[in-house]
Amino acid sequence: MNKSMSKSPITTHILDTSTGEPAANVAVKLFKLTNNEWVQLTQGTTDTDGRITDWLNTEVEFATYKLVFDLDSYYQNQPTPAFYPEAQITFRLQDTKHHHIPLLLSPFSYSTYRGS
Repeated sequence: MNKSMSKSPITTHILDTSTGEPAANVAVKLFKLTNNEWVQLTQGTTDTDGRITDWLNTEVEFATYKLVFDLDSYYQNQPTPAFYPEAQITFRLQDTKHHHIPLLLSPFSYSTYRGS
């Protein structure tokens, strides 16, 4: 495993499938569900490879988390405007494995999966 990937227990990566390129400079916020309220833990911006790998340097609890991707700001510099102004991915951390949450993006759709 890449050493930079092990820095944070939760990482993300965005690939713009319409261009086949990483989505750089996308603002992303990470939240944790605490007492039925979303509490922001951190925020970051994807690097030139479309990744955020270093935003948490502490252990995380088994809980429900949410990533919120600001797609409007990314698509301001693209030929096609965003249909979805943001993407939200909610997931449960239920084991001690690394959690990599990729986002596959195009102007009119997005999908995700549990990465490695």
